[in-house]
Amino acid sequence: MARRELHDRYFRQAKREGYLARSAYKLIEIDDKRKLIRKGDRVIDLGCAPGSWLQVAAERTGSRGFVVGIDLKPVSGPFARNVRTVVGDFTEIDPADLLDKEGRLANVVLSDMAPNTSGHGDHFMSVRLCEQILDRLPLLLRKGGSFAMKVFEGEAFPPLLERTRQSFHDVKVIKPKATRDVSREVFVTAKRYKPPVIEPDDRADESAGAPPPPAATPSTGRGDEPPPPPPGWFDPPAPSGNGSDPERTGS
Repeated sequence: MARRELHDRYFRQAKREGYLARSAYKLIEIDDKRKLIRKGDRVIDLGCAPGSWLQVAAERTGSRGFVVGIDLKPVSGPFARNVRTVVGDFTEIDPADLLDKEGRLANVVLSDMAPNTSGHGDHFMSVRLCEQILDRLPLLLRKGGSFAMKVFEGEAFPPLLERTRQSFHDVKVIKPKATRDVSREVFVTAKRYKPPVIEPDDRADESAGAPPPPAATPSTGRGDEPPPPPPGWFDPPAPSGNGSDPERTGS
């Protein structure tokens, strides 16, 4: 009962303070603990409906920041002027559509996304969604940037956490107080992003430094024939009218 009252408190508080959902307090607690968002940051919110995380991000970046959210359905609300929303699938949209007008990568990427819950395989679908986010990060998040994503705990969670640790220097798991007690959701928070290093192609490097190949010798179509004589060479007499070679007749 105490836990239910706590959630009712967040719901009432969100209405009182003008947030679109009580999930705003999840991001507030996460950012208070981890300091992911700074003034002037560029922030991308994946799965931004109903919009409460956009509100919090806009408050914390300030008027000099830039916040863009994407969701499968339109999202509207009392957003600040530095907030833009996009309708679409983040796995299919051109990543450039989520960047600022200069095309700069974001300082922070957030995700409160969850799959449509069915009670069967929700955990695995949640992990797969998070893996898709990690796949797209090199196109969205700048080096040294910060990150937070929701995931349902389960047997596939440890490998996901390990993969996140390979991409960031500082990774911690948080379960905000505004999360329902029965929910298995947690938030993986990460700082100091390490983009993947694109290894150069050794063969390409070798060919780039190699001398150019010798010019090809003109061919008459048979590999065993010598090249044609240089210009000015004595032209042999034309063959006889019957088409026979005078050097090979009479044998």
